Amino acid sequence: MKNKSDVRVMLKEAGILFAITLIAGLVLGVVNDLTKDRIRIQQEKAIQEACAAVFQAAASFEEIAYEPDEAFVQELKETGVKIGSVYEALGSNKEKLGLVVESISTEGYGGNIVLYLGITNEGTLNDISILEISETPGLGMLAPEVLAPQFHDRTADSFTYTKTGAASESEVDAIAGATITTKAVTNAVNGGLKAARALTEGGASHE
Repeated sequence: MKNKSDVRVMLKEAGILFAITLIAGLVLGVVNDLTKDRIRIQQEKAIQEACAAVFQAAASFEEIAYEPDEAFVQELKETGVKIGSVYEALGSNKEKLGLVVESISTEGYGGNIVLYLGITNEGTLNDISILEISETPGLGMLAPEVLAPQFHDRTADSFTYTKTGAASESEVDAIAGATITTKAVTNAVNGGLKAARALTEGGASHE
């Protein structure tokens, strides 16, 4: 049985540990408060830059409400794709020029691949901008410079990739040695195009 001295030591040590934990928690809370706005601003800046990169003719971008129906969500899920935020690309007089769609592939070789597509009212894909990617260096990580430019100014309902040389408007050349990354990006592009068509045909409301 522990004597009173042992109990006092234990209580003292427990008190010290509690105080340290409390102070650490308070410090982390203060740091979080100081940095969360800065992080949010940086994230918003990165998104605006991605929108501008895929829709250079637009003067501004406004997020719109978009909730795909369950059937479409399941269809995209089969290809490892989900749709994120959607923005209207607006001209200098606030005229609608098209859409910017965030499309996410969950089946990249190294994790999620997040990209933005700029699609005109006529259905032309201006460009894609890959915002997040963690693929194999020298292979899948070449997607922004090797794969993304191939979607520039293309008009197609959907795209396929080939290893033998693109021969049509709807084909892109796969990255050598990075078929998984190529497939993930292509599926994300196709998912974004489908979402844009659904919005163009059905309309959407501003948040």
